[in-house]
Amino acid sequence: MGKAYKHLFFDLDHTLWDFDKNSELTLRQLYNEYKLWERGINDFDVFFKAYCIHNDKLWERFRNGYIKREELRWKRIWLTLIDFKIGDTALAHEMSTAYIEILPTQTLLTPHSKELLEHCKDRYVMHLITNGFETTQWLKMQYSGIASYFTEVITSEKSNCLKPKREIFDYALKATGAECDSSIMIGDALEIDVMGALNAGWDQVYYNPTKKAHDRKPTYEISCFSELMKVF
Repeated sequence: MGKAYKHLFFDLDHTLWDFDKNSELTLRQLYNEYKLWERGINDFDVFFKAYCIHNDKLWERFRNGYIKREELRWKRIWLTLIDFKIGDTALAHEMSTAYIEILPTQTLLTPHSKELLEHCKDRYVMHLITNGFETTQWLKMQYSGIASYFTEVITSEKSNCLKPKREIFDYALKATGAECDSSIMIGDALEIDVMGALNAGWDQVYYNPTKKAHDRKPTYEISCFSELMKVF
């Protein structure tokens, strides 16, 4: 490792906390509780795939400031139901509320992430920078047993800014007393975590478990957190 880092800044969803698997577990529970097969949704996997497409699109709109949080939360369910010709707004709102209550209680972490945090806890000061919502992100960390590893948790809600904007990274430095030369951002989203950190003058670790092809040049790139333990 070239630089002597003092502060490690992690993303949460898809990086440490396995958002895809936890979301799938939550939606499967809702699929069963609301007996969606009785409404013509015969295949959960097709339902989940449709939800993921709408969720990704709406998150992009939210990051760009086109929609508010509440719209994001219920419309991803509503649009998914519409795909199956279920135009039930009340059901969408009810399922959205249930999803938000259940999701943060799921506990699956990405492979070797807990080991990495344990490995780094006495070597570095560790923080989170997340575009997620304050209460939800804290619940995820508490239920999955990783809250105690972090000194500061910078959410988009608290900082009033979203990655990849430079302002959230500048806010993180002020909140933690860190300097960008001794800080590094670790995240799974190339354009959001990695390029956001790069544009703010930070080093970056691109966590790329599926080994997606790209033409960016992050400071480090890994496909498994076990690799990062050799660096840190």
